[in-house]
Amino acid sequence: MSVNIGVLGMQGDVAENIVATRAALARAGMKGIVKQVKTPSEISKLDGLIIPGGESTMIGQMSLVNGAIKTIKDKIQKGMPVFGICAGLILLSKNAKDRVVGKMDQPLLELLDVRVERNSFGRQRDSFEAEIAAQQLGIARSRGVFIRAPSIEGLGKNVQAVSKFNEKIVAVKQGNILGVAFHPELTTDPSWHKYFVSMIKPKTGNNQPHQQNNKNRQQRPQNKNQKPKNTPKPVPKNQNKQAPKPAQQ
Repeated sequence: MSVNIGVLGMQGDVAENIVATRAALARAGMKGIVKQVKTPSEISKLDGLIIPGGESTMIGQMSLVNGAIKTIKDKIQKGMPVFGICAGLILLSKNAKDRVVGKMDQPLLELLDVRVERNSFGRQRDSFEAEIAAQQLGIARSRGVFIRAPSIEGLGKNVQAVSKFNEKIVAVKQGNILGVAFHPELTTDPSWHKYFVSMIKPKTGNNQPHQQNNKNRQQRPQNKNQKPKNTPKPVPKNQNKQAPKPAQQ
């Protein structure tokens, strides 16, 4: 059993998320491949996807240009688990605005039924690290790095708020979608990535019936006139008669 997990590699914390996801798989006792993905072809083969932190407008525009955004949306709608981190949370949302600028004109997947406020905790100079918990997900304690972090202002009826910081919602779950406003990959704690990989169902393969069929097929005669291998030879008619004595010289 193995899983194929991709980290969207348009821009942002790609390498850090690959390391964190591999550590999470090891902690969870799961086998899998974790790699950077960009193209629709690569994304179509995934069992799970991480959209990392970075610049949400840039990630969205680049995904739009190469056609990846359509494949991502299709895969998520069909049930593929996805983990949106900071910029990834924004990209997944149905609605996003900036705390200062207001409404943003940027590509969005519009799958996560939330209203996101960009830069909710301030700009780059206001970055900080804080303790985060999500009891509903079994995460009693973790660390989160907030860098130009968003927050969630409004929730749809099927969205579950799983963590808050200073009364602001910073983590949500909606079915196969997990979104956080902070950066868990910039810490040594793989709790959030471990929960994400637990959302992915490993593929199981059983080729035994196919192999058995091949075995049975090999045992069958190739054509109706071919005799089976261990068929006894017919007994000659005169086998039981006494052989004539040789003539005396």
